[in-house]
Amino acid sequence: MLRARGADVIGVDGSAEMVAAAVARELNAEQMDGHHLTFDTDFDAVFSNAALHWMTRPEAVIQDVARALKPGGCFVGEMGGFGNVGSIVVAILAVLRRFGIDGPCHLPWYFPIPADYQAKLEGFGFTVDRIDLFPRLTPLPTGMDGWLGTFICPLGIRTDSREGSRQRAG
Repeated sequence: MLRARGADVIGVDGSAEMVAAAVARELNAEQMDGHHLTFDTDFDAVFSNAALHWMTRPEAVIQDVARALKPGGCFVGEMGGFGNVGSIVVAILAVLRRFGIDGPCHLPWYFPIPADYQAKLEGFGFTVDRIDLFPRLTPLPTGMDGWLGTFICPLGIRTDSREGSRQRAG
Protein backbone atom coordinates (compact mmCIF):
# COMPACT_ATOMS: atom_id res chain seq x y z
CA MET A 1 0.00 0.00 0.00
CA LEU A 2 2.79 2.45 0.82
CA ARG A 3 4.66 1.57 -2.36
CA ALA A 4 1.47 2.11 -4.36
CA ARG A 5 1.45 5.67 -3.02
CA GLY A 6 4.99 6.29 -4.24
CA ALA A 7 6.97 5.61 -1.06
CA ASP A 8 10.31 3.85 -1.11
CA VAL A 9 9.93 1.10 1.47
CA ILE A 10 12.53 -1.09 3.15
CA GLY A 11 11.33 -3.92 5.35
CA VAL A 12 13.47 -5.19 8.21
CA ASP A 13 13.04 -8.41 10.14
CA GLY A 14 15.24 -10.64 12.26
CA SER A 15 13.86 -13.74 10.58
CA ALA A 16 15.50 -14.95 7.37
CA GLU A 17 12.22 -16.67 6.47
CA MET A 18 10.23 -13.44 6.78
CA VAL A 19 12.78 -11.53 4.70
CA ALA A 20 12.72 -14.26 2.03
CA ALA A 21 8.92 -14.11 1.96
CA ALA A 22 9.04 -10.33 1.48
CA VAL A 23 11.66 -10.57 -1.27
CA ALA A 24 9.55 -13.26 -2.99
CA ARG A 25 6.78 -10.64 -3.14
CA GLU A 26 9.25 -8.25 -4.77
CA LEU A 27 9.65 -6.12 -1.66
CA ASN A 28 12.92 -4.58 -0.54
CA ALA A 29 13.77 -6.31 2.75
CA GLU A 30 16.83 -6.87 4.89
CA GLN A 31 17.54 -9.25 7.73
CA MET A 32 18.50 -7.22 10.77
CA ASP A 33 18.06 -7.39 14.53
CA GLY A 34 15.79 -4.59 15.72
CA HIS A 35 18.18 -3.99 18.61
CA HIS A 36 21.00 -3.24 16.17
CA LEU A 37 19.63 -1.19 13.27
CA THR A 38 22.40 0.11 11.01
CA PHE A 39 20.59 3.04 9.40
CA ASP A 40 21.64 6.67 9.86
CA THR A 41 19.20 9.50 9.02
CA ASP A 42 17.86 7.47 6.11
CA PHE A 43 14.09 7.64 6.68
CA ASP A 44 11.25 10.13 6.85
CA ALA A 45 9.22 7.58 8.80
CA VAL A 46 9.59 4.27 10.60
CA PHE A 47 6.58 2.01 11.10
CA SER A 48 6.52 -1.14 13.20
CA ASN A 49 3.62 -3.56 13.43
CA ALA A 50 3.42 -6.42 15.94
CA ALA A 51 7.19 -6.56 16.41
CA LEU A 52 8.28 -4.21 19.19
CA HIS A 53 7.00 -6.53 21.93
CA TRP A 54 9.51 -9.16 20.71
CA MET A 55 12.38 -6.73 21.37
CA THR A 56 13.18 -6.97 25.06
CA ARG A 57 15.72 -4.12 25.11
CA PRO A 58 13.47 -1.20 24.11
CA GLU A 59 16.07 1.48 24.75
CA ALA A 60 18.37 -0.02 22.10
CA VAL A 61 15.52 -0.20 19.60
CA ILE A 62 14.29 3.34 20.26
CA GLN A 63 17.82 4.76 20.07
CA ASP A 64 18.41 3.08 16.70
CA VAL A 65 15.03 4.19 15.34
CA ALA A 66 15.82 7.77 16.40
CA ARG A 67 19.18 7.53 14.59
CA ALA A 68 17.51 6.05 11.48
CA LEU A 69 15.12 8.98 11.13
CA LYS A 70 15.82 12.24 9.36
CA PRO A 71 15.28 15.35 11.51
CA GLY A 72 11.53 15.77 12.02
CA GLY A 73 10.89 12.13 11.07
CA CYS A 74 7.95 10.16 12.41
CA PHE A 75 7.88 6.86 14.32
CA VAL A 76 4.61 4.90 14.48
CA GLY A 77 4.51 1.61 16.30
CA GLU A 78 1.91 -1.01 17.18
CA MET A 79 2.77 -3.65 19.73
CA GLY A 80 1.42 -5.82 22.49
CA GLY A 81 1.12 -3.86 25.71
CA PHE A 82 0.70 -4.49 29.41
CA GLY A 83 -1.53 -7.47 30.09
CA ASN A 84 -1.10 -8.92 26.60
CA VAL A 85 -1.59 -12.69 26.75
CA GLY A 86 -1.49 -12.26 30.53
CA SER A 87 -3.26 -15.46 31.47
CA ILE A 88 -1.07 -17.43 29.06
CA VAL A 89 2.08 -15.89 30.56
CA VAL A 90 0.92 -16.75 34.08
CA ALA A 91 0.28 -20.36 33.03
CA ILE A 92 3.67 -20.63 31.28
CA LEU A 93 5.47 -19.23 34.33
CA ALA A 94 3.65 -21.66 36.63
CA VAL A 95 4.63 -24.65 34.51
CA LEU A 96 8.25 -23.51 34.23
CA ARG A 97 8.38 -22.98 38.00
CA ARG A 98 7.21 -26.59 38.51
CA PHE A 99 10.30 -27.70 36.60
CA GLY A 100 12.64 -25.39 38.53
CA ILE A 101 13.07 -22.93 35.66
CA ASP A 102 13.21 -19.18 36.33
CA GLY A 103 10.55 -18.24 33.81
CA PRO A 104 10.57 -14.42 33.88
CA CYS A 105 14.18 -14.19 32.68
CA HIS A 106 13.28 -16.43 29.71
CA LEU A 107 10.17 -14.61 28.51
CA PRO A 108 10.76 -13.35 24.96
CA TRP A 109 8.25 -10.50 25.21
CA TYR A 110 8.15 -6.93 26.45
CA PHE A 111 4.65 -5.69 27.25
CA PRO A 112 4.97 -2.18 28.75
CA ILE A 113 2.41 0.18 30.19
CA PRO A 114 2.01 3.25 27.94
CA ALA A 115 3.59 5.68 30.44
CA ASP A 116 6.78 3.62 30.61
CA TYR A 117 7.13 3.37 26.84
CA GLN A 118 6.34 7.06 26.42
CA ALA A 119 9.09 7.96 28.91
CA LYS A 120 11.56 5.82 26.95
CA LEU A 121 10.56 7.49 23.67
CA GLU A 122 10.83 10.98 25.15
CA GLY A 123 14.22 10.05 26.63
CA PHE A 124 15.51 9.68 23.07
CA GLY A 125 14.02 12.96 21.87
CA PHE A 126 10.66 11.82 20.52
CA THR A 127 7.57 13.94 21.03
CA VAL A 128 4.69 11.55 21.69
CA ASP A 129 1.47 12.75 20.10
CA ARG A 130 -0.51 9.71 21.14
CA ILE A 131 0.07 6.45 22.98
CA ASP A 132 -2.79 4.15 23.93
CA LEU A 133 -3.44 0.69 25.31
CA PHE A 134 -6.40 -1.15 23.85
CA PRO A 135 -7.22 -4.22 25.94
CA ARG A 136 -8.97 -6.73 23.71
CA LEU A 137 -9.39 -10.42 23.27
CA THR A 138 -7.24 -11.99 20.60
CA PRO A 139 -8.93 -14.78 18.68
CA LEU A 140 -6.77 -17.88 18.31
CA PRO A 141 -7.84 -19.43 14.97
CA THR A 142 -5.62 -22.46 15.56
CA GLY A 143 -6.57 -22.76 19.24
CA MET A 144 -4.17 -22.78 22.15
CA ASP A 145 -2.12 -25.66 20.72
CA GLY A 146 -1.44 -23.72 17.52
CA TRP A 147 -0.58 -20.56 19.46
CA LEU A 148 1.84 -22.45 21.70
CA GLY A 149 3.43 -24.15 18.69
CA THR A 150 4.11 -20.76 17.13
CA PHE A 151 4.99 -18.57 20.10
CA ILE A 152 6.50 -20.86 22.71
CA CYS A 153 9.59 -21.69 20.61
CA PRO A 154 11.61 -18.70 21.92
CA LEU A 155 11.35 -20.26 25.39
CA GLY A 156 13.02 -23.42 24.10
CA ILE A 157 9.90 -25.51 24.66
CA ARG A 158 8.81 -27.95 21.98
CA THR A 159 5.20 -28.82 21.47
CA ASP A 160 4.08 -32.07 19.91
CA SER A 161 0.33 -32.10 19.43
CA ARG A 162 0.38 -35.67 18.08
CA GLU A 163 1.40 -36.92 21.50
CA GLY A 164 -0.21 -34.10 23.42
CA SER A 165 3.02 -33.47 25.30
CA ARG A 166 5.11 -30.42 26.06
CA GLN A 167 8.76 -30.68 26.88
CA ARG A 168 11.64 -28.29 27.35
CA ALA A 169 14.21 -28.55 24.59
CA GLY A 170 17.90 -29.01 25.27
